[in-house]
Amino acid sequence: MNFDEEIRVRVCRIEDVLKKYLPPESGLQKTVLEAMNYAVNAGGKRLRPMLMSECAALFGGAPKKLLEPFMAAIEMIHTYSLIHDDLPALDNDDYRRGRKTTHVVYGEAMAILAGDGLLNYAYETAAKALMAAGSSELPAAAKAMAVLAQKPGIYGMIGGQVVDVERTGQPLEADVLNFIYTNKTSALIQCAMMIGAILAGAEQKAVAAVESAADKIGIAFQIQDDILDVTGSPETLGKPVGSDEKNEKTTYVTLMGPEAAGRRVSELSMEALGILEDMGLSEKNPFLKRLILWLIHRNK
Repeated sequence: MNFDEEIRVRVCRIEDVLKKYLPPESGLQKTVLEAMNYAVNAGGKRLRPMLMSECAALFGGAPKKLLEPFMAAIEMIHTYSLIHDDLPALDNDDYRRGRKTTHVVYGEAMAILAGDGLLNYAYETAAKALMAAGSSELPAAAKAMAVLAQKPGIYGMIGGQVVDVERTGQPLEADVLNFIYTNKTSALIQCAMMIGAILAGAEQKAVAAVESAADKIGIAFQIQDDILDVTGSPETLGKPVGSDEKNEKTTYVTLMGPEAAGRRVSELSMEALGILEDMGLSEKNPFLKRLILWLIHRNK
């Protein structure tokens, strides 16, 4: 099985997990449930639940009853953030993953509610892991829930988004740009990988190392997004290109140009791999290593 096939197999498994946990579209609130499911079912790389599962495998694996609710929850949180990112008040994008964005299909008010609904439902879903945990598993599940609560919040993803919104149209220093990337993008990748490690029983020192590696992976991922926003095509990306320029955003590409930004992607990815290699990455989970290398060269 080649790498693309391995990716497809894992994405299919994640889709099956999501189907188990997405809400049925019934009741008087049916419209918001349809909008929530529309956004989640738009597809995508499913990178965050994949990283969570693969990081758990790096440390010997975690029980499905604990891992799967958190995998579904992280994708719900990621999707809610995309719904809100696409709103007219923020990036004002009409297409995401090759389909019309949620606010275009369901209206702005319902898109806001769908994002809110996914965020709340994510924690309802993750709580199923706590309820399923045995007494020896409960401390790890509780630690994972704490990470899931913190990383997407005001000291993580939302905090980065705040600075991004406030500083749009202004020249940014490199340290401010790093703050935005570490929080707006890396925080959810850190969240995913840390939860995988925690649920697999990794020690605190190893979880901290995973957090550091995930930060580098997240920044590299965002820089590659910046590059693709300049060099990619709408057909390949499934969304408009040139949105950073349209929204007057400073990125690594505007600071240093696409070639130097590309080199920075490679440097950060190699640094992340070095941290994970100290934990036996190549022997214990070669797929995770290939996945991180693939992120450097992805075209969408």
